[in-house]
Amino acid sequence: MLDSLGAISAYRQGDLSVTEKYEWLKYIVSAEEQIVNLERITSISELAGANPVLDYVERTLRILDDLSVSFWIRELLEEVLVWSETAKGGTMRERMKWQASGVNLFVHNQGSGELYARYIQDHHGDMNLRHKVIHTLITTHGLVGQYIRGEIVFSENHSLTQLVKAGYLTADELIRLLIPLNRCILSGVSEELWHTVESETSQIVIAIAEGREPEERTYIKRLERLRSGSIRQGEAFSSEISQIEAKIDLPAILLPLGNLTLWFVEAALQDYSVEEFMKVMLISLNGEIEQHPKNLDMLSASITDRMKQEQGKSVRHLSFEPLMNEMYYDYKGFKKLNVYKKRMIEQYLRQMSWDSCLKGIPGDNPHLRYRMEQKEGLEDTIFFTFEFSRAAEKLIEFCIEAEKSPLYEKAVLMLFDLFGLRRDAYDRFHNEDTYLQDMNSSGDYKKVILDYIAGTRVVDIGPGGGILLDLIEEEMPHVHAVGIDISSNVIETLEKRKRLEARRWDVVKGDALNLREDLEPGSVDTVIFSSILHELYSYIEYEGCRFNPDTVIAALRSAYEILSPGGRIIIRDGIKTEPEEIVRRIRFLEEDGMQWLLRYVEDFKGRTIRYEALSDNEVQMPINDAMEFLYTYTWGEEAYVHEVQEQFGYFTPSQYESVIREAIGHEAKIVVCEHFLQAGYTEALLGRIEFMDVSGHPVSLPDSTCLIVIEKPE
Repeated sequence: MLDSLGAISAYRQGDLSVTEKYEWLKYIVSAEEQIVNLERITSISELAGANPVLDYVERTLRILDDLSVSFWIRELLEEVLVWSETAKGGTMRERMKWQASGVNLFVHNQGSGELYARYIQDHHGDMNLRHKVIHTLITTHGLVGQYIRGEIVFSENHSLTQLVKAGYLTADELIRLLIPLNRCILSGVSEELWHTVESETSQIVIAIAEGREPEERTYIKRLERLRSGSIRQGEAFSSEISQIEAKIDLPAILLPLGNLTLWFVEAALQDYSVEEFMKVMLISLNGEIEQHPKNLDMLSASITDRMKQEQGKSVRHLSFEPLMNEMYYDYKGFKKLNVYKKRMIEQYLRQMSWDSCLKGIPGDNPHLRYRMEQKEGLEDTIFFTFEFSRAAEKLIEFCIEAEKSPLYEKAVLMLFDLFGLRRDAYDRFHNEDTYLQDMNSSGDYKKVILDYIAGTRVVDIGPGGGILLDLIEEEMPHVHAVGIDISSNVIETLEKRKRLEARRWDVVKGDALNLREDLEPGSVDTVIFSSILHELYSYIEYEGCRFNPDTVIAALRSAYEILSPGGRIIIRDGIKTEPEEIVRRIRFLEEDGMQWLLRYVEDFKGRTIRYEALSDNEVQMPINDAMEFLYTYTWGEEAYVHEVQEQFGYFTPSQYESVIREAIGHEAKIVVCEHFLQAGYTEALLGRIEFMDVSGHPVSLPDSTCLIVIEKPE
């Protein structure tokens, strides 16, 4: 066993005296703040009481211990690995002292190298050849992986090549050191990561040892590597970057990147679109830098301006670590992207023109701004993040705390107002992925729609997770389907899935109330509204108010305008029972059933829900009020805060016919008008309630769903 592993084992068993013998161990275990790449963990709560740096170092040492390498390689690499994370350790007092004396604690490989150099000077005097090799390996620790990810330029590895040129090592010896070192570094993160980049790592190591560039490195290639994770998830990087190049001169604008090391870019920005990512990069190069008071005698110019001037040569690092740390929180035991902050940042960037980004002009929202900071003693490093106002921070914290409470919806609406967002464009925050998966799980229910599709050009309004688009493609290969949604996030998610799965359907960002903006009149054979009209009715403030029948009329008119002769509108959505005067009794079989109803009556936004209590566990209600309540009751607590915002049944069959006639006149033919109880509701309520008529006799649940097909005359 490696001597260092024995020291760590002794420490973990309670022998604190080993930290006096091993200074690297003392630094790591005395850390009073956790410095960790949040990209690599699954739960923030798991960090409580843990020492992730010590855990990582131990993993790398165990990997080294298992490798078949020469004794001299094992000995050198052991010392490299134990010192390479020390800049993440130390007490707060020690760290302040280190930083004041010029140790760069934010560029961890350099900071660790400096701590090692000071240790050698204190204990051995001048460095010998062995110390110099180890010091170089520490200061370049992780750079091969960062080069693969696009975070550094290849020249950052030149100090390794110098070991060969100076005669400290042969090229073969350097290769024999660097390959196992990088295996330990990368496998310490994950074995999967090492296997993914093993071949490329070997090629880069050989190029370093031979003193040559491994390949031609254009700015596009570097950007592509910075977006590698997003590209693997289906991002159309090449086409999107080409669209940006058509607007601005990227090669000239990004020239300063060639001299910069970029830290935590992918971890901080991988969840943003290419356009948003590029805007952040341009702002970071051209924005105003806040300096520490002691640095105010320096130029207050942007990174781009500094690169053009002599003084600017000291700027070598651009770190997005503060932004990465802003973007995650713990949700149900798992690390969760702070989608509240992400949406606000998206809106902020969307409102910024390319010209504003190039000039570093801040956006005009008083609750959000970018921040670039230069700290005392770290003139070579600029830190970038987005900063929220105190009010916005507190409101976002409140939204997170209220996620499973009726207060959540009120908090989110305040957030919309604070940042000027449309409610229907951002339907769900913390459970959007789950919501889209739920939409996809309803595919069997939606399959009936396919029987009524006319022609070959089909538009699905509000495609959700894309299940209906998939069904049309698979069952009707002659049909070309297009999904239209107002949410940029839904469109982005569907576009990525389309590329990953090689789907033929398309998606377009558009407004269901004004389809002519994106589609020519007469260009579509079928328009489908599947479980979307009730959301338009519930969320869109049409002519100043929600729950307005005119919203549905506007959507139907918009769809009818783009229909070809003989084309169809297909509606699958909620339905109200008629006559509406029918009364039903509900007996709750669960202890909290009555509390659920009382809460629902208070929170439901669509209309006043009426009920009459007959006992502690039984009520009677108008049939459509019973329907609205029960079909929210089936969804459970997780969906409650959203479902109370939506009115699922908004028209009776006869009211629907009246609205259709008002929207598109009498020329159109209603070829199908059916209503039924969707499968699953009866099973979901079994054992939870008894549903009866006013005499107490069991009856079927009310119809939940309608299927209406409207045909435009030839």
